[in-house]
Amino acid sequence: MAATTDAATVTAERELVITRVFDAPRRLVFKAWTAPEHLVLWWGPRGFATISGRIDVRPGGAWFRVMRAPDGSEHRKRGIYREIVEPERLVFTYQTEDAEGNSGPETLVTVTFADLDGKTRLTLHQALFESVAARELHRGGWTGCLERFAEYLADAWVNAAA
Repeated sequence: MAATTDAATVTAERELVITRVFDAPRRLVFKAWTAPEHLVLWWGPRGFATISGRIDVRPGGAWFRVMRAPDGSEHRKRGIYREIVEPERLVFTYQTEDAEGNSGPETLVTVTFADLDGKTRLTLHQALFESVAARELHRGGWTGCLERFAEYLADAWVNAAA
């Protein structure tokens, strides 16, 4: 008898969900995800620097970033905003692009921002990846990115409160 694979299990294996709580109000957390002057300062895994980018935060608006890795290699990412509900939710596509402008597989990212009495619970959901290995690469990238975001946000919140 042939083995069968449960479609829900396969789908879940190709989804990424990360939840973090930040000690900052939701409006500030949302702004840090949508204002170019904030994004450029924290976007990317630890050791990466955003060296150029564009962001048009509106449904149908495009975003594009080039990040430089510690080894000097450049990583291009792009997407289109599908939904923006301030300060609750962002939905956008996510693709990697090579130096010649060829795009890789597209995933959909949904970021929700929940108010927790002055703190913010951020939940990032990204799907569907082509493989578990691709998902795990993104898990590492987003984890480092959210660590940098927490550091930036703590500093931004302190400065905003001053």
